[in-house]
Amino acid sequence: MIIEQFINERVRQMTSYVSAVIEQTIHHTELDKFILDTMEEWASLNVTDETPSNAQERVFWHLMHEVSLHGAQALHQNLFFKSEMNTCLDFFNGKGSYPIDCIGWRPIA
Repeated sequence: MIIEQFINERVRQMTSYVSAVIEQTIHHTELDKFILDTMEEWASLNVTDETPSNAQERVFWHLMHEVSLHGAQALHQNLFFKSEMNTCLDFFNGKGSYPIDCIGWRPIA
């Protein structure tokens, strides 16, 4: 699977998972598991370039790092974090502009 396909597929999945946790239609641990599984799959691609190819990928990695750092449960407890995640989802859905303070870099081995 090429990197662009991987990112596009994961953006769609990330959007669904984060939205479902915010709407409380799935347990936050499902998002945490998605993050871990995605990182394992990414590691298997052996990517050595840390620079995202476009704004969507940069926002994706920003989301991945933020959820990894705070944990998906923070979407219920931290209104600022929830707002930041919604801004990223709006960007993915074409409803908003590039999120302010968005720093997303590819993890490399």
